[in-house]
Amino acid sequence: MVGSSPASLNMFKPEKTTDKTKNYVLMVESAKAFMEGETDMIALLANLSALIKLYVDDLNWAGFYILKGDELVLGPFQGLPACTRIPLGKGVCGSAAIEGKTIIVKDVHEFPGHIACDAASQSELVIPFFKGGLVNGVIDLDSPTKGRFTELEAEYLGKVAELLSAFLDGS
Repeated sequence: MVGSSPASLNMFKPEKTTDKTKNYVLMVESAKAFMEGETDMIALLANLSALIKLYVDDLNWAGFYILKGDELVLGPFQGLPACTRIPLGKGVCGSAAIEGKTIIVKDVHEFPGHIACDAASQSELVIPFFKGGLVNGVIDLDSPTKGRFTELEAEYLGKVAELLSAFLDGS
């Protein structure tokens, strides 16, 4: 479907249905296809952020932060300009990175230390990804709707994070 070959760039034909779960399955399958033959992490993350924004409705931001030293640094994303650097342990992203686990925030105004990069954000989902068993970064999704994210989104975005971790480990 898609690989590093320039000839394959126009071959991705997004499918989207009215079935949320089916869309998430398509997102994971598409993510897997984008990883085949790709060697550049930034190019991959750019396409993954676009896939997430395409398949997950009601988002105002979807992207990645990459761990560099003791902070998360902004990676490829879809949405308004965002915070460039987030210290470990700060905000939802920094907390997910320190804890190494997914965090669903139904109302960002109730999360102690929430970092508001976009005033429109009302809920957030952050999922870490790993390299060599250590946190390498996070997938960050923001929505303008309170309570937008559920275990369903966490499950399927978790699958994208697992694929990304395997990609980073060379598997």
